[in-house]
Order: sequence, then C-alpha cells, then structure tokens
Amino acid sequence: MARISKTLKAYQNTDFMSSTDGRTLRLIAEYLEPQARFKKHKIMDTIVFFGSARLKSKKEALSDFNKIKNANPKSTPDFAKNLRKAQHGLEMSRYYEDAVELSKRITEWSMNLETVANRFIVCTGGGPGIMEAANKGAKKAGGYSVGLNISIPFEQFVNRYVTKELSFEFHYFFMRKFWFAYLSKAFIVFPGGFGTFDELFEILTLVQTEKIRKKLAVVIYDEKYWKSVVNFDVLIEQGVIGENDLKLFHFCNNVDSAFKIVKEHLEKNFLKEKEPAVIEPRIHIG
Repeated sequence: MARISKTLKAYQNTDFMSSTDGRTLRLIAEYLEPQARFKKHKIMDTIVFFGSARLKSKKEALSDFNKIKNANPKSTPDFAKNLRKAQHGLEMSRYYEDAVELSKRITEWSMNLETVANRFIVCTGGGPGIMEAANKGAKKAGGYSVGLNISIPFEQFVNRYVTKELSFEFHYFFMRKFWFAYLSKAFIVFPGGFGTFDELFEILTLVQTEKIRKKLAVVIYDEKYWKSVVNFDVLIEQGVIGENDLKLFHFCNNVDSAFKIVKEHLEKNFLKEKEPAVIEPRIHIG
C-alpha cells in the first residue's frame, strides 16, 4: 500500500515562509519574537550606542601599526600610505576604548539601582567596532547587553560580548531600527560612516517631528569630529534647520561628560515613575 505523504502546515512550509506572500509573517515575527525575549528577561529600557563598525581596539590597532612599521619599505607596496592609514587607525581607536569605559560605567550604575526590572541595558547593533566596544564594556561590568544584528554581505557579525539570550538577527533594517527606538531612553553616537549617519539623523527626525514623544537624550560623542563632517552652522544659515534644532542633542568630548549627561537625564525623567507589576516593553512612538 502506498504511503501517503503528510501535508505541511502553512507555518512549517519554508518555501512559503520565504516567499513574497510570506513577507507579512516574517515582519510580524521580527516584532513578536524580540518582544517575547525582552519580556522574559525583564528588559524595560535600553541605552543605545551607535558608531563605526570599522574602528578597532587600541591593542589591535597598535598591532596593525607595528606590523606595517616593522615591514621592509622596499618590499611593501604603498608603504607610506599604509603606515599613515595604520597611524590614523591607532588614533581612532580611542573611541573604541572610550565606548568600553562609558558602557561599563552606565552598566555598573544601572545594576546598582533598586528596581525589579532590568533598567537602562546597553544595546548596540551587535557587530564589530563601536558596537563591540559597548557590549564589551557591559560584559566587563557583569551586566546584560543587547545586540540587534542585521544580515548584510560584509562587516556585520555578532560580537562575542553580546548576551547570548539577547542576541537578535534581523532581515529588515526598519524592524531593527524600530527595536532601537522602542525601548531606548538615550542614544550615544560615536564617530561613524553612512550607517551611523542614517541612524543618528533618523532618530533626530523622529524626535524633531515628535513621532518619538518620550524625553530621549541624544549624545553626540566628540564635537570636533562631528562638526568637521557635518556643518551644522551652515544648515542654520541656509534656513534648512532652526537654531532650536541644535537643542535636540548634546555634544560631549569625554567619558565623564557623556556619563554625566546620560545619568542626570535618566534620573530626572525615568526613575521617578512607578514600575509596573508585570514587566512589559513599553512603546513611546506615535
């Protein structure tokens, strides 16, 4: 007697789930699955770190510099150019180290709060560079940290410092951005490229247009760097932003000032409210 094959349920049909018709279900999954995990681990809110995925730790950058410096210039193509690049990478590594220290301080402070929920958990894009540094700082402090990774062809992989249970893999950029904004109480933006610009200016746009209504601190790290790559004064002069728009964020130039801004903002705006009996991620987006 011929054996009758079992018909798959729709949600077990990987061809359907991966198809255009299954896209809505994939989108819903990228909302509900993270929500369930955040609830399970009592993550009430986050502090988000943005910045370049290409920056290295001082130790790694110094190793790269020494390799080039100690090579034979005659046998190394573009020796001078590569040496300058490695020297610049070593200089930029200070941002990595600063992100480690700032994340560590925020995590140590948040862990000492008298609270039922896990408050002000460090959150990053989960990859290398500044993301790795922030996750590393949280781990050094002995706390949780979140990694919202994205599947792209290069650079991005989950760093080893992300809390395993809070490591996420997204297909859709906009769902990943939603989760950055959903639980955040502060954004700390280190030097970066296209991705960092995209994240920073989308958040500023949401705050400016009051689509994010909560009191969100946006801290831009290293005024000299950011004013060299974005001429905010010209934007005002040309009338495309107003002077008050510069009040949407804070510049800071060192770990002490960044920590002070974030800590005072959180204490003033988010530590006076009564916690709910059941911890639920709470939305603050219009």
